[in-house]
Amino acid sequence: MPKENLKLELKPTSLSFTGHSDTLKKTYHVDLEFYAEIDPENSKVHHTARDVEMKLRKKELNESYWPRLLKDTKKAHFLKTDFDKWVDEDEQNEAGDDDFNFGNMGE
Repeated sequence: MPKENLKLELKPTSLSFTGHSDTLKKTYHVDLEFYAEIDPENSKVHHTARDVEMKLRKKELNESYWPRLLKDTKKAHFLKTDFDKWVDEDEQNEAGDDDFNFGNMGE
């Protein structure tokens, strides 16, 4: 999906995504409400032709560990966790910016 065919709005408590596939002639839309607040300015978004990857930073790193990403307990089938970048509860305050880079993002 070309970047010009998508709209992504990342807010402290929510995310809104709309994308259109010219090939499939379909429009996709989702609104997600986060479990707690994130820091949109220090979060990152990486768009490829196949998907959109995001690294979301918690607003308060010292807050308790989140049991899930979303406020809703129902599983979202279109969201995946990259366990190679997973940070355990006891390591969350020590995770530096080096752990926050995308593989081949080329920043």
